[in-house]
Amino acid sequence: MRLWRVYRADVAQLVEQRFRKPQVTGSNPVVGSIANMSVSPRHPLVSIIVPTRNEAENIVPLVEQIVSSAAPFHEILFVDDDSTDGTRNAVRLLAASYPIRLIEQDRAEVGLAAAIMSGARAAQGEILLVMDADLSHPPERIKDLLAPLFAGTADIVIGSRYVTGGSTPGWPLWRLLLSRAASMLAYPLTGVRDSMGGFFAIGRSRLLELAPPTSGFKIVFEAIVHGRHQLRVREIPIAFRDRARGRSKMSFGIALRFFFRWLLAICRSLFRGLHRAPKVARSKMSELPIE
Repeated sequence: MRLWRVYRADVAQLVEQRFRKPQVTGSNPVVGSIANMSVSPRHPLVSIIVPTRNEAENIVPLVEQIVSSAAPFHEILFVDDDSTDGTRNAVRLLAASYPIRLIEQDRAEVGLAAAIMSGARAAQGEILLVMDADLSHPPERIKDLLAPLFAGTADIVIGSRYVTGGSTPGWPLWRLLLSRAASMLAYPLTGVRDSMGGFFAIGRSRLLELAPPTSGFKIVFEAIVHGRHQLRVREIPIAFRDRARGRSKMSFGIALRFFFRWLLAICRSLFRGLHRAPKVARSKMSELPIE
């Protein structure tokens, strides 16, 4: 109990030091506060969705980096999947003063994709920016992901490790090989180099429309497959860093399980495409004039 009180005091001190609001005098604005980081009225509101599970050490640094990047946002939604390390309390401490909300994930819907969809349903913004909590996704690239959506030149923008300029510094060889193999297998279905990425921006209504109700693995892949002929997709190069704090949830065994689930998803998509083809052909033939 004593250790927990010390931990809470440390987090509170970090929050106070890093996000202390300047004093306001007269009509002077509060410079640098999150309250003034919201999007210009001519742009849609942005909700940043961050799924979490035991990421207490990364909450304050992540918010600090988001704010330092000057990225426009309306709110940050932390969707927590039953953390036991104080993640929720770290979020609550920040939420007391800033536009941050904690969503406790329904135990009936666990997993990363379910967390993202919970955040999407609860979000107030018209545009969603999804990123990991472990600091692997660079907050300084948030503005670059949002720009094509603001300009109306793309429907989904992906932070990509595998386009020119992208990289995965510090990754072990087995993880890189599995990730690249899965992306290559998915490419014929998506036309995207990195459809496994978890750093992306998309319109809220689009995601709610395209993501299947029981999305189990990768939201980006499933949304693109479902809306392949509707979505304008753009990839922005990023450096996908390995986590600096906390314990990684990735292991060789987990990567293999994900890889086989990915193969299953691809096979199902191919089967659906083959199954629909004869129906399309018949419908076209029925439109031919009878001679």
